[in-house]
Amino acid sequence: MKSNAIIAAIFAAALGATPALADDFPSAVSVSGEASVSAAPDLAQIDAGVANDAKTAKEASDANNAAMGKVLLALKSAGIDEKDYQTSRLSLQPQYAPNRSSGASPVVGFRASNRVTVKTRDVTKVAGIIDTLVGAGANDIGNISFEVTQASKLLDGAREQALADARRKAEIYAKAAGVTLGAPLSISEGGGPMPLFKSRIAAAPMAAAPAQVAPGEETLSVTVNVSWAIKAKEQ
Repeated sequence: MKSNAIIAAIFAAALGATPALADDFPSAVSVSGEASVSAAPDLAQIDAGVANDAKTAKEASDANNAAMGKVLLALKSAGIDEKDYQTSRLSLQPQYAPNRSSGASPVVGFRASNRVTVKTRDVTKVAGIIDTLVGAGANDIGNISFEVTQASKLLDGAREQALADARRKAEIYAKAAGVTLGAPLSISEGGGPMPLFKSRIAAAPMAAAPAQVAPGEETLSVTVNVSWAIKAKEQ
């Protein structure tokens, strides 16, 4: 029908196509729907390190191994499962004297460092773990990250809301164009529902007060892209 061809041309133009191509594609309206849900994180990771300086590489390495050994022992004594902490980024670097001439700076010592990442599924224990690390000799508390591990499952309700939001928008466009919605032609989810919150705490070797950490809540969002067939209103 002539009216259907006109409607198809209008929606093809709105979607970035040309009226000449309208007959090659189903007449449709495409919109995006959005919804979100708030959830408390259920996983935290704490990154900490120890660094030691000495005149020789061996002295620096031995001191660092001993320091990290104390940190790992403290974590074990605090009841943290060994599978939940792991060392990484072991480093041994020469230290140079300040360069006051055009010549090469002499090596004046060595710095050895090592880091440990601690994972906990009880975010209320983060502050206590930080205190344990600092008390055992960790002199660099790096990133603390919080994560919602069941984000996709928690978003199931939001997905229904996002689809309803998409339909609401599509009905507005259809009404304005004088057509009605048919069956959905395609449904796709956009983006990834895995937010991550990170913070950094600078801690002295001997903390004056217990660490203060507030994990708060994460906002999980989902977007759904939907195309509906459209048809002329019955006269």
